[in-house]
Amino acid sequence: MALAFTFPGQGSQAVGMGKALADSFASARAVFDEVDEALGQKLSQLMWDGPIEEITLTENAQPAIMAVSLAAMAALKSEFDVDVSTAKFVAGHSLGEYSALCAAGALSVSDAAKLLKLRGQSMQKAVPVGQGAMAALLGAEMTQAEQAIAQAATSGIVTIANDNAPGQIVISGDKAAVDAAIAAIKEMGVRKAMLLPVSAPFHCPLMQPAADAMAEALKDAQMSNPSVPVITNVSAGPVSDAETLRAQLVDQVTGKVRWRESVDAMHAAGVEQFVEAGAKVLTTMLKRHIKEAQGTALVTAEDLEAFAASLKG
Repeated sequence: MALAFTFPGQGSQAVGMGKALADSFASARAVFDEVDEALGQKLSQLMWDGPIEEITLTENAQPAIMAVSLAAMAALKSEFDVDVSTAKFVAGHSLGEYSALCAAGALSVSDAAKLLKLRGQSMQKAVPVGQGAMAALLGAEMTQAEQAIAQAATSGIVTIANDNAPGQIVISGDKAAVDAAIAAIKEMGVRKAMLLPVSAPFHCPLMQPAADAMAEALKDAQMSNPSVPVITNVSAGPVSDAETLRAQLVDQVTGKVRWRESVDAMHAAGVEQFVEAGAKVLTTMLKRHIKEAQGTALVTAEDLEAFAASLKG
């Protein structure tokens, strides 16, 4: 059975995240130590003790979520002799793309931690708090979302930020324009359209200052070709060239996360098992998307053990 490793984005943070892995496996603990050292910050202590308000800050949540994903992958390799080479592809949702690149050997853990810290800070600074917004359109068709956005364009910038799964679309932009798009789509009969509790309008043109900051930072980042093709957010297709990946990490800041298309592309290429490292967010979405596909979440030591055993038959 062909498999892909997938890596979650922002939203999977919680007090205690990754602590069970660190307590169970020295290799996992080493990942958290490496991230702490790279950032000059006791991020692991914040992750395990809280408060949740500090963990949820974008500049902390992004490297924290990456650290948990890579701790799971490190333990899987050191304790169960399963590594990324077992996968046909890797893919990550938004910041998870950095985790995917690390897992595939294209980026170091310490460099990814620093880049994600900067990414979080830059995204937060790009738009003053309260001026931007994001909203989930649940049950909406893509054509309906596009029509609502077109109707709201006179109120400001609003675009599709995340195409997560059938019926799960997220829009982003100026607060007034997002509100107008919500009103428009409700008139079309889509009842579940709601503002999201986020601090900035991610993945839309308002993030251009953050994209510029990341372009500067990524210019000097050491990147290698990945050992496994990466299905990127920008292309929704496989990329194996370091320079293309570098450019797409910049484009990703303002661009749409094409997750539905990415999952479809992996499934069409023969992937039947999607293994999420560090959370269960993408696994839950998969159940609504491709019912015949197998979703596996690696969160606890027991999850890792069961997954490794399943590979050995």
